[in-house]
Amino acid sequence: MDLKKSWTVGDSLDYKGFPAEKSKTGGWIPAALILVIEINERLSTMGIAVNLVTYLGGTMHLSSSESANIVTDFMGTSFLLCLLGGFLADSFLGRYLTIGIFAVIQAMGTGLLALSTRLPQLQPPPCGMSNKCQKASGMQMGALYLSLYLIAFGTGGLKSSVSGFGTDQFDETDEKEKSQMAYFFNRFFFLITTGTLLGVTVMVYIQDEVGRSWAYGICCMSMIIAILMFLSGTKKYRYKKCSDSPVVHILQVISAAVRKRNLKCPSSNALLYEDSSETMTSRIPRTDQFRFLDRAAIMTEDDTEVNVLNGTSTLNPWKLNSVTKIEEVKMVIRLLPVWATTILFWTIYAQMITFSVEQASTMERTIGGFQIPAGSLTVFFVGAILITLAFNDRIIMPLCKKYWNGRPAGFTNLERIGIGLVLSVIGMAVAALAEMKRLAVARQAGEAVAQRGATLPISVFLLIPQFLLVGAGEAFIYTGQLDFFITRSPKGMKTMSTGLFLTTLSLGFFFSSLLVSIVNRITGGGGGGGGANGQGWLADNINYGRLDCFYGLLSALSALNCAAYLLCAAWSKPRITNINNDMQQQQQQQQQQIETMTKTSMDNINDNC
Repeated sequence: MDLKKSWTVGDSLDYKGFPAEKSKTGGWIPAALILVIEINERLSTMGIAVNLVTYLGGTMHLSSSESANIVTDFMGTSFLLCLLGGFLADSFLGRYLTIGIFAVIQAMGTGLLALSTRLPQLQPPPCGMSNKCQKASGMQMGALYLSLYLIAFGTGGLKSSVSGFGTDQFDETDEKEKSQMAYFFNRFFFLITTGTLLGVTVMVYIQDEVGRSWAYGICCMSMIIAILMFLSGTKKYRYKKCSDSPVVHILQVISAAVRKRNLKCPSSNALLYEDSSETMTSRIPRTDQFRFLDRAAIMTEDDTEVNVLNGTSTLNPWKLNSVTKIEEVKMVIRLLPVWATTILFWTIYAQMITFSVEQASTMERTIGGFQIPAGSLTVFFVGAILITLAFNDRIIMPLCKKYWNGRPAGFTNLERIGIGLVLSVIGMAVAALAEMKRLAVARQAGEAVAQRGATLPISVFLLIPQFLLVGAGEAFIYTGQLDFFITRSPKGMKTMSTGLFLTTLSLGFFFSSLLVSIVNRITGGGGGGGGANGQGWLADNINYGRLDCFYGLLSALSALNCAAYLLCAAWSKPRITNINNDMQQQQQQQQQQIETMTKTSMDNINDNC
């Protein structure tokens, strides 16, 4: 048996369903094939997102606010669907099938987007000499929406499973493979950034200089090639069995607590049910927060179900749950305040790929004989992320390890999140000042130069500070959030907690759309909004709007959010009650209660018979 364990991998299976052999499955080659899918996903999604606002305004003739909302809704849906993809992968399809199916869906969406940007019938006619533009029709927008949301659907399924399936290729119980898994995580984040860099530089350049349909067609073909490479590793992959959904676990605890809402919760831990099959190290001590849920561990006669045929009894998880399972649900609840206070950062992030790109499209972007595409300015954003990560790894962490005992990892996850939020506040304040300068130049330039599509005599590099500040903020907050949600979540809910983290990105984009709509409604009518010609803060032509006021509003909201975050971060720590150390006595009392409940249930059955 020991020999068999040495050449097979724990609970991993091969493609035939047999125990996976170490020598024939897993390792770096299968993991690399999985990473190819992620590179192409980032290449397509970010290459489309960062430059989509210019297509919507310049070709489809939509307003600035409407264009921004389409982009943020697209990105928000992509991240929100990660929850669906994770649920399907964990409970039904498995990660391999989930990746394969959703990769095909994304390739279909990218191909349809290439077609919609190529056919003249799916675009409105160009603006006439009078500068009057015909807005895209419902059919034309419908074709665009279909392609975008197929891509979003594919992205959501991929992002939830790629990292998990990659780590499945390494055995955590093997020290050599465990170190390779840590290396995989580093390369995974590096390749995400590499894919993003290629998207915001090469793909954006091809879109602007060669043609959007060519760029999107390249993305489609590269994804098809990636899918074929992914499928080629089918016999080499290690697979995990599908397990029960953490969502069901949470619902069981809540259901049991609601059923027993009228019972008084005992003060002693010994009177609450704990699963005897759980080892001492895997048990979670009872805490005094959310005591209502503790009622789910109160044992009653109705908690057992007796099989009449063989006389065995089982506990109904919808009526009774162990203290450890209840504490796992409490751990998820404690994540929520920090989760809520990080959403606004991603609203600010959304401005970097929408309004900031539109700002860049109005400014002087020429270096020598080369004109920088407006969407490619986000390369400074990505560069700030890489520089900040390198600075943290090479300078901050070694200094903390040398001079600050107990801090070998540098800043804690909550501190990193806080730093990211502060940088976002400063970034929006700087963005507001830069926009004030740009608007002053637009007013001085006169009516002809300020028209939509014209270039203002001001350098685009004025926008670099806001990209650098928010990019550095993302480096801190992304790593902090990921660390927080993984380390503070229960062992069996790591996938769900990662999905919960990704929903902050989704809701941040959706909140951006909502905020833009509210600001438009309040400031856009009657000339009372402060914009030129009565167009409000977010005018169709940003040269006549007050985008600086919108950025200032975001900076103020973020400052208030930072204050709320400090309170939530302090509250998120669990408060443990006094624990009864005599675990044997607790188990004996529980066993007696279970035997009594079983005997009572059998007596009731006999009486009824």
